[in-house]
Amino acid sequence: MFAQLPLPDPSRPVLIAGPTASGKSALALRIAQAQGRAVVNADALQVHDSWRVLTARPDAQDEALVPHLLYGHVARDADYSVGHWLREVAPLLADNPVIVGGTGLYFTALTEGLAEIPSTPPEIRAEADALLRDHGLATLLADLDPQTAARLDQRNPARVQRAWEVLRATGKGLAAWQDQTGAPLLPIAQATGLVLTPRIDWLNDRIGTRFDTMLATGALIEAHAALPHWPEEAGTLSAPLWTRAIGAPELIAHLQNHMSLENARDSATLATRQYAKRQRSWFRNRMKSWNAVVIP
Repeated sequence: MFAQLPLPDPSRPVLIAGPTASGKSALALRIAQAQGRAVVNADALQVHDSWRVLTARPDAQDEALVPHLLYGHVARDADYSVGHWLREVAPLLADNPVIVGGTGLYFTALTEGLAEIPSTPPEIRAEADALLRDHGLATLLADLDPQTAARLDQRNPARVQRAWEVLRATGKGLAAWQDQTGAPLLPIAQATGLVLTPRIDWLNDRIGTRFDTMLATGALIEAHAALPHWPEEAGTLSAPLWTRAIGAPELIAHLQNHMSLENARDSATLATRQYAKRQRSWFRNRMKSWNAVVIP
């Protein structure tokens, strides 16, 4: 699929972003093999050891071809954030790796800097969870400062709730914190930034067939292993990040006899397509200076 794409400048790190199922890992592997680089993960869920199949982490065969770093190294009960990822990726940049993933926030933090925002106290997180559950997204949005509200994806409950929590906890809007962002580790001008832009119908077809492949190659086994550790707060912002792997809530619901496997498959496929749509929006709005790779 990427055989005709010219290889990038070997003296600069390569950043590859794109929606789920768009072929990012295959392109990263091609470049890394051709130029003797390592592949570094930039996906917030592929860092966790709980899921290999369900998050489409590179398999053992691919990992044997070139070094793959920051994959599956975080335990399910460990705290991990974009700040942790930045600290881990910093010493790897000198070797000009191929950094690949679908988490736009990781790339933005790397190339534009990260605001040092205090963590949210548990009681404020619980208050936000209750407001969202009982009164809906509009209530949280109404409380935000205008500058933050103007920057947000107002249809994304997680983003809105995070902004509400920051304002409630610190008395200062998220936009104000972002405006105090320090210098980035890797300005995009010092790297080769590639963002995959597949046709929507092509991508949706791949998403459907990929989840079937996941089911056939062990996703349900992974869900069985996770079932005893599944927290009651799953589905809220208070839940550990590892529980937000797309397809995990659906497969857990199936194992708990709340959903047939067919319905779990259909629900997970729909959720993946919706996630890919949000990713495309992020990349379109935040990565305008990156090089678009149109596929197929």
